[in-house]
Amino acid sequence: MATEPGMALFTDTGAGGPMAGIDEAGRGPLAGPVVAAAVVLDPQSPVAGVTDSKKLTARARERLFDAIRSQAVAYAIAEASVAEIDRHNILQAALLAMQRAVDGLGGRAAHAVVDGNTCPRLGIPARARVKADLEVPCVGAASILAKVTRDRAMLGLHERYPAYGFDRHKGYPTRDHLARLAEHGPCPEHRRSFAPVRRALGETG
Repeated sequence: MATEPGMALFTDTGAGGPMAGIDEAGRGPLAGPVVAAAVVLDPQSPVAGVTDSKKLTARARERLFDAIRSQAVAYAIAEASVAEIDRHNILQAALLAMQRAVDGLGGRAAHAVVDGNTCPRLGIPARARVKADLEVPCVGAASILAKVTRDRAMLGLHERYPAYGFDRHKGYPTRDHLARLAEHGPCPEHRRSFAPVRRALGETG
């Protein structure tokens, strides 16, 4: 049986059995939901090319999105809305989306590893590790599912709000997005708890 790179780092949680990788996409943008995914891969059926989604082209992510869903033992994708981001803050909303994704696995994971330095409260043992999406394939797989799902959601928002160019910047605070935000003001999908959006509304603090 092939060993996943970095897997040995995450077998000391005190739990055996299937491991879920957890990652999110969309903490930095000014608009749209934050999306999380949880993935349990089959060590007997590795998905070639899986890594941190940011290291991949959009075309490669789309291809791997389908491969992961067809070959994974289990996967789930969840989100926290703009309203939840503004209500709780982006970190807590991201953790909430992760919790929902793990719940969506239906008990198919015995323990988990989370990309980053903060773990959500889960019903299974979990560890956080920075750059886990580069080192643990199931976390890389989760990053791909989350990224592709969120990008597709932003394309949907572009259809509803074409003035903001969501199809290009996906809600991130690019120069173009900030200019459009200043020109048109926020749409309902902008995160009003984020400073650039507050400034566009003429608010401070």
